[in-house]
Amino acid sequence: MTVLPPLREVIAAHGLSASKALGQNFLFDEQLLDRIAAIPGDLEGKAVLEIGPGPGGLTRALLRAGARVTAIERDARCIPALAELQEAFPGKLRVVEDDALAIDHAALMGEPFAVVANLPYNIGTLLFTRWLSTGAWPPAWTSLTLMFQQEVARRIVASPGSAEYGRLSVLAQWRSRAKLAMKVHRSAFTPPPKVMSAIVHVTPDAAPEGVRAATLERLTEAAFGQRRKMLRQSLKGLEGALDALAVLGIDPTLRAETLSVEQFVGIARTLDQNTR
Repeated sequence: MTVLPPLREVIAAHGLSASKALGQNFLFDEQLLDRIAAIPGDLEGKAVLEIGPGPGGLTRALLRAGARVTAIERDARCIPALAELQEAFPGKLRVVEDDALAIDHAALMGEPFAVVANLPYNIGTLLFTRWLSTGAWPPAWTSLTLMFQQEVARRIVASPGSAEYGRLSVLAQWRSRAKLAMKVHRSAFTPPPKVMSAIVHVTPDAAPEGVRAATLERLTEAAFGQRRKMLRQSLKGLEGALDALAVLGIDPTLRAETLSVEQFVGIARTLDQNTR
């Protein structure tokens, strides 16, 4: 087992501090990091994509678990610390200094891969919806193990009728299985964020036939964009949506949060059929 200096020493040696502009919060608890790396299951020899590794706390846990890690980091200050991990784990870590939003992750990896990341808060939701909305299914990723603000995590796994249920819930559950894997107290981070965090684990499931992800995205954006309004109001700007409700026998006076994931899938399928 490779012996590494404590993370706090690495931070101090490189003069690093968390950047608020980049949504950074560092985790130093090695046992907690190992628990996070264990959530996807056995990673021995498997390809893992990490976004925003910072000084490499989670990265070293993934490497200890035997993963082959590709880490995308846009903060040049963190590259020397990650270079030390490359030396400690020869051939196991590839560091890409770039913006994760500007990269085709499937093309970068070139093989099936798990995503494990303490996502920067300012881009986490955008990256998540991009992974969920890929046209090809099953996707190149085999699982997503992601740290979010706890409020966002609850929205991802929420059930219909709950206060948290919304667009993220439908997008995460219509062809995937999403679960809340672990809660992480704000005190575990440096600096401590103002909110609690949680880790969501998502795995691909069979995709319903006759539905395009882009259609479901437009539908849920319209339906939940004005969530306190009835469907007949929130969907009136989406061509064919009210007709689809009539075809499916869905009461247009309902609000979006009362519809099941399957009902949203049915509306999107009807929209796609009518378009064809």
